[in-house]
Amino acid sequence: MRMRAGAMLAMAAMLSGCGGSDSGSVSTGGSTSATPTPTATAGCSLRERQDWAAAQLREWYLFPDTLPATLSPAAYSTVDDYIDALTATARAQRKDRYFTYLTSIKEETAYYTSGSSAGFGIRFALDQTGQRLFATESFEGAPALAAGIDRGTEILAIGTTAANLRTVSAIIAAEGTAGLTTALGPDTTGTARVFRVSDAAGARNVTVAKADFTLLPVSTRYGAKIIDDNGQRVGYINLRTFISTAEPALKAAFADFRAKGVTNVIVDLRYNGGGLVGTAEYLGDLLGGGRSTSEVFDYTTFRTEKASNNTTRFFAPQPESIAPTRIAFIGSGGTASASELVINAFTPYLHGNSALIGTNTYGKPVGQVALDKPACDDRLRVIAFATQNSARNGNYFDGLASTVEATCRADDDIGYPLGDSREASTRRALDFLAGRTCSAITSDVSAQSARTTASTRKDLLIPAAPTTAQRMVPGSF
Repeated sequence: MRMRAGAMLAMAAMLSGCGGSDSGSVSTGGSTSATPTPTATAGCSLRERQDWAAAQLREWYLFPDTLPATLSPAAYSTVDDYIDALTATARAQRKDRYFTYLTSIKEETAYYTSGSSAGFGIRFALDQTGQRLFATESFEGAPALAAGIDRGTEILAIGTTAANLRTVSAIIAAEGTAGLTTALGPDTTGTARVFRVSDAAGARNVTVAKADFTLLPVSTRYGAKIIDDNGQRVGYINLRTFISTAEPALKAAFADFRAKGVTNVIVDLRYNGGGLVGTAEYLGDLLGGGRSTSEVFDYTTFRTEKASNNTTRFFAPQPESIAPTRIAFIGSGGTASASELVINAFTPYLHGNSALIGTNTYGKPVGQVALDKPACDDRLRVIAFATQNSARNGNYFDGLASTVEATCRADDDIGYPLGDSREASTRRALDFLAGRTCSAITSDVSAQSARTTASTRKDLLIPAAPTTAQRMVPGSF
């Protein structure tokens, strides 16, 4: 299955941290105020759009030496295919794993301003056998949760009616995992599917229709809480995505942590594919009560010709900030971009008192600028900058497991709610914070998988051509 973005952002007048955008022109990987100069719109024929995309890449691409000297677009039937061909060399070098892509201005703006998208409001994952489909999370205010589908529910079969239900294993056997995306239907309001599900309540058929809903970046059920671990108060934050609407909930949570003297924190980013750099920096500020305004959060660096856009972002502690003695970051292969930016930022300061819990992360230390062609509703997200922490470390294209100073391997146990002290990753995070022993994560994904049982390991279901919401909230439909 091709993952065209595990998490990414851009700079289309936005600058975000790893997979998102801030507001305008550059986003995903660091933070910058650069605003690319709009280019002539011209027309919206396939060839005009292809030529426009190529021109943006030649001006902004972080790896210009990897672009072909000449490449005719005539052989490519879509703008996306042409972009993929232009970036093929960087992709082969693992520098740009489909991080450069074309999207819709309208769709992306709706997501980043309010978390708005159409869907069931559920996050899906396959177990290690690749034949069983589970819900790993359902979102408040969305159709799936209202229909009784929540974390741990197994999807046994999918159909448009009860009469044509097809088992998940049959769909995968006939069409691969892409068949599941097809079976789930288009991301349009009103698209309805019948699911045969199984959970603690037994097996049953449930009909769910996709609808427009606003994603809550911090769950009202388990997104922010204080866990009592043998008398030790531990702050727990689960952030689904880095969008600006997360900031009030983060502010309130950290105000509570501060009032209650919390100094050990779990930051659960296991499914967070990235988002706005500005929101990532805000989270860093809330965790940075012990940092001064002269200490670097991150560096953002463009190619030589665009070096005037380089920025250095310093910590800016807030009234609600805490000064943690230890931080346990829960991560997985779905943790990318802005999420990795935050984790990486604290390693030079907390060293072994900041740990990655779970499995290795995705590996995206670069960010995009967003370049717009308004007449065609085209937004081109171009990898244009790299991010580094205060120690100038930004070389984690293979994930953070080999660059952070402490790790603890743990499963994602969907048999328990997120943030539950019995859930495997949360339990291991509590162990780290308390100084109890754990086994390290290996950065070798295949080796990691071999040590994880089929009943516990889950791989998020990612469509070949994800929407903006699916890029930032991996596994969501």
